[in-house]
Amino acid sequence: MTEDTDRLLEAMPFARGLGIEDVHATPDEVTGALPWREDLCTSGGVLHGGVLMSLGDALGAYCALLNLPAESTSTTTIESKTNFLRAVRGGRISATSRPLHRGRTMIVVDTEIRDPDGRLVARVTQTQAVLSR
Repeated sequence: MTEDTDRLLEAMPFARGLGIEDVHATPDEVTGALPWREDLCTSGGVLHGGVLMSLGDALGAYCALLNLPAESTSTTTIESKTNFLRAVRGGRISATSRPLHRGRTMIVVDTEIRDPDGRLVARVTQTQAVLSR
């Protein structure tokens, strides 16, 4: 487990239940992965869309946290949009979050989620409100 994975799981216990692993984080990019599991699927062994959304939200929130202005303490998701592009029926998905906008009152993050073959599975764009002390 990486130090960045430990930090994410400590800050967001829900990420532990999802099984997010191999997190690497800088203010410019946060990456992580999630293995396919049967208990995270819908019918036909397809990874549930909510899992994809949650992976995007978790890594995106961590990316926003790393981009907080000095006088701020945390963020909260105020808007999230997901485009689902293909089904995942096995393997390990990977995600990459990058900030699109780093503002004083909000941060916008884009997350690409890819299947084991590198094909784009989903794209999550979220807006995080910046919370001050």
